[in-house]
Amino acid sequence: MTKEVLLTLQGLQFDQREEDADKIEMVMIGDYYKKNDKHYVIYEEITEGFSQPTKNRLKFSEHMLELTRNGLVNVHMVFQENKKNMSNYNTPFGQILVGIDTKKIQINEQEDNIIVDVDYALDINYEFFSDCHIKIDICSKENRDFSLLS
Repeated sequence: MTKEVLLTLQGLQFDQREEDADKIEMVMIGDYYKKNDKHYVIYEEITEGFSQPTKNRLKFSEHMLELTRNGLVNVHMVFQENKKNMSNYNTPFGQILVGIDTKKIQINEQEDNIIVDVDYALDINYEFFSDCHIKIDICSKENRDFSLLS
């Protein structure tokens, strides 16, 4: 895997009925490295209406994913298979307590591509909010056309 990567994040939040799922997708350029059998991806995100970027760090290994965000939004979220973790999610509008009850983490690693799938239940302020799925697709720069992202 090269240092510069194309990162595609897809997220689904399921309401009571699966056909009511809300889907989001973001595509960004980031930096990838591997250290001590852990994968890292660092990227910046700009929120519409704000000039301050949020710096993000994904760290993952078998059965665990961590997302650390610093800037406009500040949080350290831990997705650990078969475990519930709590985090304070600090936004410009206030703080939210989020609970992440991770059901499954699956990592498919190939030479120039890594796909991470995570299924979890999301609680907000101790109340169930929704079942969620995140798909993270990390691909080497040389395997994708970056001209549309520049």
